[in-house]
Amino acid sequence: MNNNNNNNNKEVLLTPSGYKRLEDELELLRTVKRKEAAERIKTARGFGDISENSEYEDAKKEQAFVEGRILTLEKMLRNARMLENKEINTEQVGVGSTVLLKDFEYNQEVEYVLVSSAEANPSESRISDESPVGKAIMGKPVGSVVEVAVPAGTLKYEILGIRR
Repeated sequence: MNNNNNNNNKEVLLTPSGYKRLEDELELLRTVKRKEAAERIKTARGFGDISENSEYEDAKKEQAFVEGRILTLEKMLRNARMLENKEINTEQVGVGSTVLLKDFEYNQEVEYVLVSSAEANPSESRISDESPVGKAIMGKPVGSVVEVAVPAGTLKYEILGIRR
């Protein structure tokens, strides 16, 4: 029996903004990036022998990436369940929670939104529930102190607040 089918239909929890961001990316790929990749291939073919044409190879790789990303996004959105605001618990950290943490190493407060891996973006302070910090704070109430093992050592945080 093939166990890969279980992963094909894994529910993806998304915040409303995360769902919209993925929809927008999919639309851009379908309408703009797909056409751009096709145009690059057409232009590169005009340069002559495609067997020795690096422009053509690059264009084909770009097209493969675009098509692969389209398939990935379609699958994510097909299996997505959008979190409703009322589902976001403010008693314990969960997907969709905005969490205020005290970082003991730097003695400063940091704020993260805990999201699924599909919409994680650390540069926007959106961390995955599957990341080391996400796993450590998941399900914990305000006042909890957690330690997170990372390659550089151990990080220590206190959960100061949870909001929607």
